[in-house]
Amino acid sequence: MKMHLAAALAAVTLAVALPAGAQNIAVINGKPVPKARADALAAQVARSGRPVTPEMAEQIKEEVIAREIFMQEAQRRGLDASDDFKSQMELARQTLLIRELLSDVQKNNPVTDAEVQAEYDKFVAANAGKEYRARHILVPTEAEAKTIIANLKKGAKFEDIAKKQSKDPGSGAQGGDLDWASANSYVPEFSEALTKLKKGELTQAPVKTQFGWHVIRLDDVRDAQLPKLEEVKPQIAQQLQQQKLMKFQDELRAKARIE
Repeated sequence: MKMHLAAALAAVTLAVALPAGAQNIAVINGKPVPKARADALAAQVARSGRPVTPEMAEQIKEEVIAREIFMQEAQRRGLDASDDFKSQMELARQTLLIRELLSDVQKNNPVTDAEVQAEYDKFVAANAGKEYRARHILVPTEAEAKTIIANLKKGAKFEDIAKKQSKDPGSGAQGGDLDWASANSYVPEFSEALTKLKKGELTQAPVKTQFGWHVIRLDDVRDAQLPKLEEVKPQIAQQLQQQKLMKFQDELRAKARIE
């Protein structure tokens, strides 16, 4: 009878002890290391988009154990009592708390689809219209530009002159090619001259801008090729979220009494 009672008590004790032991991933130098630490690291890994595979879980466990060993040694040396450590801990506490605050703001004031659509519509309105495929040759003097125009009219090749004489290193190496762009991508003088040209035409007189003198040729015109909403939605949402956070920061500072 006593043996049965002892066995029963042992079974009860084991049943009670197991859940507590299951909450620790290890006991190091007599100090339990709670499983919650590994869970927190696993959550960080999951938030970064990486799957927590069994192999990753084992690596996390080893990382937690290594950290505990280092912490125990640091505490043994009294490093956790130093002023420098306390200052760093306070800065870390502030950083984490601010991060939690901003996360809470984002959670309670998310960017809506309607806001993204409105921002996209503004982008389309500002960039709709025509795009121009042009070439130019940039030189420092009007006389040089006039000579280039005269040579082009005689049959000289635009691309060759651009490569040899253009002072614009980017487009010059490409034969003067500026690729597709809207007219408002250029300075006003250049834009005005460009939009007056017909496809294949060359400016009959040099165009002066803050950069020098230009000879411009319009190669092609098309309707603006704008990205679809789905293609830029993540970027727009991120931009709007940043604007919301900046507004929150400004409002919070405006309400603060700073002496």
